[in-house]
Amino acid sequence: MTQIYQHILALVFAVKEINTNPQILPNVTLGFKIYNSHFTSKWIYHASMELLSSKGKLIPNYNCDIQKYPVAIIGGPDSDACLHVAIILHIYKFPQLTYGSAPMTDEDKQAGFYHQMFPNMDHQYKGILLLLQHFMWTWIGVLSVNNGNGEKFVQNVVPMFAQSGICFDFIEIFPLISYSTDIFNIVKEGIKMYSVVMNSTVNSVLVQGEIFIMIILRMFPTMSKFEEIPLRENAKIWIMTAQMDFTSLPFQRWEDLDFLHGALSFAVHSREVLGFREFLQMKKPNFNQEDGFIRVFWKEAFGCIFSGSMMDEKHNSVMDRQPICTGEEKLENLPASVFEMDMTGHSYSIYNAIYILAQAIHVAHSTSFKHRIKMGKVRVVEFLKLHPWKLNEIVRRISFNNTAGETISFNQNGELDNGFDVINWVTFPNKSFLKVKIGGIGSVTSQEDVLVIHQEAIIWPSRFNQVQPLSVCNNYCSLGFAKTKIEGKPFCCYDCLHCPEGKISNLIDMDDCFSCPEDQYPNKDQNSCLPKIVTFLTYEESLGTSLAICSLTSSFIVLLVLGIFIKYQDTPIVKANNRNLTYIFLMSLLLSFLCALLFIGKPHKVICVLRQSTFGIIFTVAVSCVLAKTTIVILAFMATKPNSTMRKWVGKRLAISIVFFCSFIQIVLCTVWLLTSPPFPDFNMHLMAEEIVLECNENSFVMFYCVLGFMGLLALVSFTLAFFARKLPDSFNEAKFITFSMLIFCSVWLSFVPSYLTTGGKHMVAVEIFSIMTSSGGLLVCIFFPKCFIILLKPELNNKQQLKQRKT
Repeated sequence: MTQIYQHILALVFAVKEINTNPQILPNVTLGFKIYNSHFTSKWIYHASMELLSSKGKLIPNYNCDIQKYPVAIIGGPDSDACLHVAIILHIYKFPQLTYGSAPMTDEDKQAGFYHQMFPNMDHQYKGILLLLQHFMWTWIGVLSVNNGNGEKFVQNVVPMFAQSGICFDFIEIFPLISYSTDIFNIVKEGIKMYSVVMNSTVNSVLVQGEIFIMIILRMFPTMSKFEEIPLRENAKIWIMTAQMDFTSLPFQRWEDLDFLHGALSFAVHSREVLGFREFLQMKKPNFNQEDGFIRVFWKEAFGCIFSGSMMDEKHNSVMDRQPICTGEEKLENLPASVFEMDMTGHSYSIYNAIYILAQAIHVAHSTSFKHRIKMGKVRVVEFLKLHPWKLNEIVRRISFNNTAGETISFNQNGELDNGFDVINWVTFPNKSFLKVKIGGIGSVTSQEDVLVIHQEAIIWPSRFNQVQPLSVCNNYCSLGFAKTKIEGKPFCCYDCLHCPEGKISNLIDMDDCFSCPEDQYPNKDQNSCLPKIVTFLTYEESLGTSLAICSLTSSFIVLLVLGIFIKYQDTPIVKANNRNLTYIFLMSLLLSFLCALLFIGKPHKVICVLRQSTFGIIFTVAVSCVLAKTTIVILAFMATKPNSTMRKWVGKRLAISIVFFCSFIQIVLCTVWLLTSPPFPDFNMHLMAEEIVLECNENSFVMFYCVLGFMGLLALVSFTLAFFARKLPDSFNEAKFITFSMLIFCSVWLSFVPSYLTTGGKHMVAVEIFSIMTSSGGLLVCIFFPKCFIILLKPELNNKQQLKQRKT
């Protein structure tokens, strides 16, 4: 795999920089050994044994070469390689730096000697979760690697995603790749996986893998031909973890890369390393005889052969003739799918690992002079061979700025204390690609996990026409709708129900509808709230104008009646039944009609205090006058009987006393009401759906109904007395008219109570005004209109002689 060669070059570049820098290790020259794992644990264990043996002799734990004795191990890029190395070398307490996935181990002693060049993986998964939430991708698929890290991901991370609202249509496991793995079995399992992925309705697929997983993904274009599922029309957005990197087998060189266009991946936060690109440009196979990899890489990368090689000539005789490698080929001319000129995340981790070890050895070298006597003048290398854990302690505490200006240090868990970058993959027809940084998530030690995404810089797959794609189980619920669960399906799959009356949803995909604030109401579409209008009965509206006109007109009629009675005050019909009481009665009726105006207009504190109390007292005076008139009529006829003792009660005093006594009781009730719990202006938010009713709050309904009930009691007594006196002679008798007027009065106010309780707002006020005017009008018409008729139209009946006649 030609891409892995950059890892080697990053190591060589770092070692050369350190060895040529006299400020780091002036008296020490770094060297390195490279071992191939061949994807098998057998070769990894074998390489671990070679590290503990002398050169050319596989005798574990026997190495007398002090100059070339290893002091640390850099392992990767897959977790299995790190794990197998750690199993053996942790016994010797070598510092071990990994530049891929951290090995899964439950042994604290074993884990204490390796340091992860990647930040904490849980931090990365939080970043992926934030990414999914940022784009609102709640319906995704998962492809996981087949090892301990993959099992941990499925068991721990997937439930964490589910708790945050992410659903999974599928969770597939990659086939296990090793040196001896049958490529046909990989293809067979890959085709099955491809079918699951492409037939899914998800648009985003999370790939939790390691560096070699890209080999399987690169088989997808070929698999699409077998499954007849077009890859382009069913393109997915791949979300890849930082452990992955672009790798491929030689036969995949010419495979299409378009399926990666628009993919998103996490990468170790990195910066450009100065001089690395120039270092790569100077690589030539003719001048690097010490590089045992370059000729193999050169042949695979450029598709050429070197002249003079028997193996190449034999191979070239069988196959079509290939061009001769001149050694002047340029790496920058290779597509990125073959070789990347920019330092990858894995290469950057190796580069930093070398510098960490160099800085640690530098610290050990510096402090060794202080302990030279105690150490018996032992050299630093010999000291580290005898005490390798000392270097491990220094490595864990090391902190410095690398040549790219980035701070490198480990946290208490032995993980690199850096964040992650978010990368957008852009592919080109020439099998090349570009990795564009579009955001990132901060370091592990930051107080908050904040994901920064520059969404305008993202290039999406061509299938989505450069519009941010959706990845949801079903369409979002529109405004005015809320989600409802579908039985038997994941919670991300739901139906949308319209909000119930009185509630809204002003965001898409809301879990539930909610009510508007008290001073607002839902609009027609139930997706926003509109301000309620403050309403009250005004003079400007037709209802208020009509009631005001009726009130003034009725008051004018009362004044006319009063004027008639004053003009004809000396006539018998006016004198009859207490003239002064009649005047009081008419004045109370006049005020009753006028007090209806207190109920029209904007309520304020004074108006609310005066409304009911004024109405109650004036009406009590009016009804008391009726009661007094009725009482006088009865007593007058009783006094006409021979030897009657009732004569002493007949007179003006009794009538005035009745009026005064009844009015005094009502005044006391109103005074108690106003002193204890007076009415006040109030905004009724709940009465009307789209209006705020400004009304007078009675504060104490007990007192309100006491005032109203006392009036009703007087009316009932008057009605009862008048009813029993209705058969007295007509010429002297007002009882029939009083009976009829009280019947109207009681009927109006008995119907007022339920109407008052069942209406609200301005209509409730209108009901009370109507009741006041109707009952007052009934008294005026029934009691005074017959007398006015006689006074004005039948004056011949308005004489004393006529009044003394009894009805035949």
